[in-house]
Amino acid sequence: MPRTPEQYEAMRLATRTKIQTAAMRLFVRQGYGSTNVQHIADQAGISTGLLYRHYNTKEQLFEELVQFAMTGLEELITKFQTSDEPVEDLARFANEVYHDLSAGDDFGHLLLLMTQSFFSTETDDRKEALRQLNTNLLQATAALIHQGQRQGKLREGNAFEMAQYFFASIQGLAMMKVMLEDEFSMPSRSLLTIIFDKEGET
Repeated sequence: MPRTPEQYEAMRLATRTKIQTAAMRLFVRQGYGSTNVQHIADQAGISTGLLYRHYNTKEQLFEELVQFAMTGLEELITKFQTSDEPVEDLARFANEVYHDLSAGDDFGHLLLLMTQSFFSTETDDRKEALRQLNTNLLQATAALIHQGQRQGKLREGNAFEMAQYFFASIQGLAMMKVMLEDEFSMPSRSLLTIIFDKEGET
C-alpha cells in the first residue's frame, strides 16, 4: 500500500531527529570545525544525499540546533518569571535536569552546544544574545530563590550567587558526562540544589 501523507511526514521528522541527534553529539564531542557533513550522515546512519534534503549546509544545521537550545532557555526563563510556586518549580526543574543527565545526552549536549557557539561565533550579535540570555536566566532563577527565601522555605544568602552556583554545577556535570562517558556517575539529586535547600533538607 502507498504511504499516506501522515506517514511520510512522520518519516521526515524521524530522519530530521536522527540528523540533529548525530550532529549534536559530533559538534560537542569533536568540535564544530572537525565535523563535516559525511561524519554527521555516518553517525545518523543515512546517506549524505538524504541529509542534504533536510539541511543545505552544516552551518544551517548548527544554527538550528543553537536556536533550538536558546528557545528552550527562553521558555524556562518565562516559566521562572511567572512562577507562583518558586520552591516547587525549582524542584521540578532540578528533577528534570537530574533525569536528563542520568538517562540521556541531549540536554547536556544542548548546554555545551550553546557554550561552543559562544566561543566559536564570529558575530558580536550572537555573543551578546547568548550573554544576555544567560544573564536573564540567572536573574530569573535568583528571583525565584529569593521568593522561596521570603517564604522561609530556602536557605538564606545571596540569591544571585546561588543561581550562578546552581547552573555552574549543571554545566560542569554536562561537560564531565561528555568527557568521562561510561565512567560518569551522576551525583545524587539532593546535591543539585544543596546550595539553596534549607539545612537538613534534601
